[in-house]
Amino acid sequence: MKYIIVGTAGHVDHGKTALIEALTGFSGDTLEEEKKRGITIDLSFSNMQNSDTNVAFIDVPGHEKLLKNMIAGAFGFDSSLVVVDANEGLMPQTIEHLEILNLLHMKNIVIALTKSDLVDASHLVKTQEDVKTYIKTLVNLEIFALVPVSIYDEDSIQKLKSILFSLPILEKESNGLFRYYTDRSFSLAGVGQVVTGTVLDGTINVGDKVFAPEINQEFKIKNLQVHQKDVKSATSSLRTAINLQGNSKSPLRRGTLLCKKGFIKGFNSIDVWVEGIEKHEIKHNSSVNFFVGTKQVVAKVLLLGGVESTDKGFATLNFKQKLFLVHNEPFILSSGGRTIGGGRVLNPINDPLKKKAKLELLKALKDDDFDSVFLLLSTIHKKGFGLISSNQRFGLNHEEALKVANGLSGVFVDEKGLVVYPIGITTELKTIVQNIYKKNKYALLSASSLSSKLKWASISLLNSVLEDLCEDEFLALENGVYKNAKVEIKNIDEHVEDKIYEILKNAELTPDAPYNIYDDLDIDRKMGDNALKRLTRAKKVVRLAHNIFVEAKALSRAVVALREIMSKEGFVDVATFKKHFNMSRKFLVAYLDYLDNFDDIKKEDNRRSLS
Repeated sequence: MKYIIVGTAGHVDHGKTALIEALTGFSGDTLEEEKKRGITIDLSFSNMQNSDTNVAFIDVPGHEKLLKNMIAGAFGFDSSLVVVDANEGLMPQTIEHLEILNLLHMKNIVIALTKSDLVDASHLVKTQEDVKTYIKTLVNLEIFALVPVSIYDEDSIQKLKSILFSLPILEKESNGLFRYYTDRSFSLAGVGQVVTGTVLDGTINVGDKVFAPEINQEFKIKNLQVHQKDVKSATSSLRTAINLQGNSKSPLRRGTLLCKKGFIKGFNSIDVWVEGIEKHEIKHNSSVNFFVGTKQVVAKVLLLGGVESTDKGFATLNFKQKLFLVHNEPFILSSGGRTIGGGRVLNPINDPLKKKAKLELLKALKDDDFDSVFLLLSTIHKKGFGLISSNQRFGLNHEEALKVANGLSGVFVDEKGLVVYPIGITTELKTIVQNIYKKNKYALLSASSLSSKLKWASISLLNSVLEDLCEDEFLALENGVYKNAKVEIKNIDEHVEDKIYEILKNAELTPDAPYNIYDDLDIDRKMGDNALKRLTRAKKVVRLAHNIFVEAKALSRAVVALREIMSKEGFVDVATFKKHFNMSRKFLVAYLDYLDNFDDIKKEDNRRSLS
């Protein structure tokens, strides 16, 4: 079955509702009537179907005060049926609706000249020409068909039906990232929470989990319905009812975004391309209503480029709440109840960029010039930028983003970590590593141990740098670690044991945590852990607690001292112990706990005494 969503638009009283009823026999249900059916809801508000195609209509209001409802519906349209009174022609709301559809890049517009039986042939031809001439001025619209109709002329209705059934399904850009804005939400007894809306991208299945990032809550999908039928999955452009399982205190609000958890971050500021309509100019520092999907919020417009107003250009939009948007997502702007413009989200992630760099980046994003985008970002982010958010940031899945990155010169691509680095960073890293080995000629490091020192550098990048230093004969790989090629170490394992033991012996009763010792010695952490295990098995070192390893002879001296305290004072606890040994509480507690290993020492509350 082919599914098409058609939004009806046009001036008030031009006959939209009557035309839809003539096409479908559907006069419009109320939400209360729909609720009575359980989850079975006429999601498309009305639809018509033949043997292989379902055309779903969203009949949106034409009155300017209900503009936000029209905009909310338009984001889910595949095509639009624009209703124009054959006698009155194009009217203000019709023009406004067409401008909105143009901003949303709506293709395949079907123009229905209603009440055509009430005008003569010459007037009908004039109206047709006027409509065609005007639509030519809207560069993102294409007329699929223009047909005169009358609800009293069954032949014209059948012709319009045939045209609508023949609408092609346009392949939409997709990065596979599921997104869905709720337009209605309610709870039903015995069913639970139900939301309706249009799947904007990706696929969902019964049993999947979906996430509402604005309320930080995850739900499980109990059931899905598409056009009154239970389905196992729903894909892009389908009007879908979702029965959600989850402990939501109240029905989700209109405009709530549902997506997959972990893929979309929220920001209070985004960068966009914006255009005015009907000679409206967008003003710098103005407050406007921002519409995306079924969501409406207030935004402050900051025009880029040093202008006070513009009919088109780049801008930053600031919000009082976080919005979870994606690259190339369409939006509409209104002020005073009228649409003034709209545009596309270019950068949904708030990057702290200087104006010149931001403008250069936004121009490349607008042109979908991702080669330039990636090179710019690698230059701006000296320590690498991540591709983990490529779905949201560029509209690219990870495979597509890596393909772009790997096609560039002048960058290092960590495919596993999904990070792109400027190639110059490898030179900087080489210098950092060389300085470590020059300062400590006995350093024994690996990529993983270096990453703990240089948290921004990925394992893949560090391995590449270390391998290059081996080719330069500055380093040599031995026993899984990199050593100074000009320094001979007869037995690396024994060398590491001796170094660690010496440090623990000198520290006496207050040794550093192992990782601090490894960092001071510039040795690989895994190698250090193995050396400590060997020292512990040899009983040269005793492990008192998770991160406390003490030289065995020092521990014996501590136990003797504690026994003397118990003998003289009758007991020992943290307070009395601290009088004799000025150590931090973690050491005091660890030594007292160690006393519990001896049979002649008893514990009462937090005190130890000789039995």
